[in-house]
Amino acid sequence: MTPFFIDPDIRKAETLPSEFYTREDVFEAMKTAVFERTWHWVGDSGSCIPPEQTAAPLTLLEGMVNEPLLLVRQNNGAIQCLSNVCTHRGNLLVAAPCKARQLVCGYHGRRFELDGAFKSMPEFEEAIDFPRPCDSLRSFDLKAWGKQLFVSLEPAFDFSAVIEAMNERVGFLPLEDFKHDPSRDKAFVVEGHWALYCDNYLEGFHIPFVHEDLNAEVDYDQYTTVLFEHCNLQIAHAKGGAESFDLPEGHVDHGAEIAAYYFWVFPNMMFNFYPWGLSINIVRPLSKSRTNVSFISYVYDQSKLDVGAGADLVTVEHEDELVVASVQQGIQSKGYTTGRFSPKREQGVHHFHRLLAQFLS
Repeated sequence: MTPFFIDPDIRKAETLPSEFYTREDVFEAMKTAVFERTWHWVGDSGSCIPPEQTAAPLTLLEGMVNEPLLLVRQNNGAIQCLSNVCTHRGNLLVAAPCKARQLVCGYHGRRFELDGAFKSMPEFEEAIDFPRPCDSLRSFDLKAWGKQLFVSLEPAFDFSAVIEAMNERVGFLPLEDFKHDPSRDKAFVVEGHWALYCDNYLEGFHIPFVHEDLNAEVDYDQYTTVLFEHCNLQIAHAKGGAESFDLPEGHVDHGAEIAAYYFWVFPNMMFNFYPWGLSINIVRPLSKSRTNVSFISYVYDQSKLDVGAGADLVTVEHEDELVVASVQQGIQSKGYTTGRFSPKREQGVHHFHRLLAQFLS
């Protein structure tokens, strides 16, 4: 596959070419080159593995990676991520959340300890060089940020650096007290490439042109992007007394009226903090021209719901969907190959494209 290159100097750089979004081989290559090497939000500890259960199955990035995993709560309360595939013949071990003292395969009775260590197997007395280390279940990297859990199959970077970057801005919030509100959760199917959706998210350049109501709440002139190695932050300042955070003394933005902190984590996670709480957006590729986007809401202050930059997120989403669908059509034109970046307004998109080119190389 021809490598992609993004000039590190945004003033000279060109965007990823249209073939990046339209070629099936590029889309398929991202499964292993990008998604298997990065981190994925799998839920909060209270919902993805209920307190009364010991083990709970999950499928990592369903529709793209499709890796069967298992969250297991150890006796000391720690949560571990294991493969949900028996090392004998590949049978799925656990089909639904359950309480168990050990993991038992329902196909031929192979048993594992809760930490994944091989325990026993019937009818294998005559097997030579058995068991081996590979007969235990594979363990995968898991990181926790408060109640939120993140998993990676083959991590190319340390997620602790991402957590540190987010804590600098929102660590003052009582994140443990944020409550999941399923009634506010939404899921959308976008008729466009998943990276186009991220491109759109990663700049405030389009706000005055696409989001009339949001533009009335945020100060476009002060809109700022801060880059980190594998994540970035867009800071939206409130306009004209609109709802904003009460930032404590010593905070890096103390004295400023911040309407929202928009964190993006490579490649497909968004953590949008508003005075009312948190909206997590997960972007799941379905094909090179269709994408699933989930909105998961965690409410902290109900009195601030539906005001300011965090109001009517569904309308903002629909406005974004129309733009992404339009670009999806446009990039297939023979009249378009690649574009340029606004050095002032598109640092986040440039950052994203550089990471994609780097991982695909």
